[in-house]
Amino acid sequence: MFMRVAVPALGPIPLAYVRVSLAAIALLALAFAQRKVPAFRTKWREFAVIGVVNSALPFVLFCYAEQYISASTGALLNATSPFFAALAAPIWLGEPLTGKRVIGMTLGLAGVVVLVGWHPDAMGRNELIAVFACLAAAICYALAGVYTKRKLTGVPSFAIACASQVTAAIALMPLLPFTSIAGPLTPLVIGNVVALALASTALAYLIYFKLIADAGPQRALTVTFLIPLFGVLWGALFLDEPITLTMLLGGALIVGGVALALRK
Repeated sequence: MFMRVAVPALGPIPLAYVRVSLAAIALLALAFAQRKVPAFRTKWREFAVIGVVNSALPFVLFCYAEQYISASTGALLNATSPFFAALAAPIWLGEPLTGKRVIGMTLGLAGVVVLVGWHPDAMGRNELIAVFACLAAAICYALAGVYTKRKLTGVPSFAIACASQVTAAIALMPLLPFTSIAGPLTPLVIGNVVALALASTALAYLIYFKLIADAGPQRALTVTFLIPLFGVLWGALFLDEPITLTMLLGGALIVGGVALALRK
C-alpha cells in the first residue's frame, strides 16, 4: 500500500534508497542509544550480501513492478518466496523438505490464489517484465534467508537488520545520479515513505531476522502467505473495500497452510 502511493512520485530506485536510508538512520540511532553498534569490520562481506540481496535489489524490483501490474498479481508472485527457500534450504542447510511442509505451503499458495484472484489478462512487454521482476525479488528473499542462516548464525538479529540497511543504502547511492523524481512530493507521499521505512522496513526486519534465527528461513518465509490476508484487512479498514466469502475462504487456507508448515 505504501509503495503504490509513493513510487509514482519518486520512482523505483529513489524510493528504495530513501526507504533503506531512513531505516538505517533509525536503526543506527537506536544502536548508538543502546550501545549495540554492529561490528561492521568483522562481518562486512556478509552484511553487504544481505543488504543487496534482501533489501536493495528486491525493493527496487517490487517498486518497478508496482507500476505495471495489479496488487493481486504482485501479492501472488510475492508468495512464491517459501517455495524457492524450500528448494535452497535442503541443498545449503541440509534441512529436510517433508511432505507435511510441502502440503502446508501448497495450501497456503492455494489460499493466496483464492484470496486475491487470478485473472490472466493479455500482458504487454512492461507487464511481463514486471512479473519476472517480482519472481526475481521472491528468489532474492529466499536466497537471503538461507544465506543469513548459514553465514550469520549467532550474530544478533538487531545487528543484521541495522547493518543490512546501511549496506543497502550504500549499494543504491551510486545509481541515484541516473534517476529522476517525477513528483509531486505531497504530505501523503512523504507520510507513506516514512511509514514504509520505519514500520515496513526497520521494525519489520528486526522481527524478521530474529525469526530466521529462531525458526529457520523456510518457516520464516512462510509468513509471506499472510501478506494478501493483511492486504484485505487494511483495505476493509482504510479503503472501505468489502470482505467477501471468497476472501474468508482464502484467508482460512492461508492460515491453515502456514500452521501446517510451521507445526513441529
